[in-house]
Amino acid sequence: MPDALDATPYDALLLLSFGGPEGPDDVVPFLENVTRGRGIPKERLKEVGQHYFRFGGVSPINDQNRALLDALRKDFAEHGLGLPVYWGNRNWAPYLTDTLREMVADGRRRILVLATSAYASYSGCRQYRENLADALAALESEGLQLPRIDKLRHYFNHPGFVEPMIDGVLRALADLPEHVREGAHIAFTTHSVPTAAADTSGPVEAHGEGGAYVAQHLDVARLIADAVRMRTGVGHPWRLVYQSRSGAPHIPWLEPDICDHLEERHAAGVPAVVMAPIGFVSDHMEVLYDLDTEAKAKAEELGLPVRRSATVGADPRFAAAVRELILERAAVERGEDVTPCALGTLGPSHQLCPAGCCPARTPHPAAAGSDSPYA
Repeated sequence: MPDALDATPYDALLLLSFGGPEGPDDVVPFLENVTRGRGIPKERLKEVGQHYFRFGGVSPINDQNRALLDALRKDFAEHGLGLPVYWGNRNWAPYLTDTLREMVADGRRRILVLATSAYASYSGCRQYRENLADALAALESEGLQLPRIDKLRHYFNHPGFVEPMIDGVLRALADLPEHVREGAHIAFTTHSVPTAAADTSGPVEAHGEGGAYVAQHLDVARLIADAVRMRTGVGHPWRLVYQSRSGAPHIPWLEPDICDHLEERHAAGVPAVVMAPIGFVSDHMEVLYDLDTEAKAKAEELGLPVRRSATVGADPRFAAAVRELILERAAVERGEDVTPCALGTLGPSHQLCPAGCCPARTPHPAAAGSDSPYA
């Protein structure tokens, strides 16, 4: 048996994710959860749900989270980290509040949270923290003893997140026909967000055009492109592009869209494109539909060879990275000197989200940050 690793003061890890339907009857109720408070008619939700109905009403995200849970538990056991791992979702079972209630019943008092979003943004960080605050408020109303909750830092530039994506791009390039491989363009994709949300992402000092959200993605894209060049001897041109826009047409969102980008690259004479979804931890619906279905259909229409590289998913290197992030944060909490692991030019992200970080349009309490009402 390996020597036990010290996660003190933490006594549990919570995998916090988005959630997704697991059958046709789940689709509309799931979308009602996602869009709660926006007044979207049920008929419109049924239209939106066609993406899910196309795949039997099942989003792959829950199974992918189960695989990640297995990978984390396996890694922890093999390395002597005796930290139990729980799972809760924002929008579908197992629901976050139910999971936190279970953790309290199990005696968990210091909880670390791993969110399935690697970058700074309102929807990728602050909103999860708001969900945590809402769940804690619900437990408080029940008279339960509240645990203290901290969130692992953004891991977009941790080697255990970046290296699997490098390998994924290399495999996608190798899968292209040889006569178009060397001239292939790499389209690094991530979720589009309103430009106003991008500009205010990250801590206040990072606010500006694109904010931390765009800066972090660009840093990861450069890391991957440079690694591909070093390992193949070919410098592939690349660009950061966006997908999965869902907002009103009059509100500016980050562009270009992946399908528009494929048209532009084809018109410019590019012989092939690798789509690399660096903004996503796993191959959930927005990868399965927006890239593997919609973008690939656009490429086929254009006669443009494309390949899509893999996301990190449950790669053992990512599970190891999570273990390292846990031990790092635990050491920080114990007051020990720590050298956080990070690649690229931006350095490691903050351990504690500061006030003003990734603000919401409407102020709302958020846990696991310097402005938390549950510190």
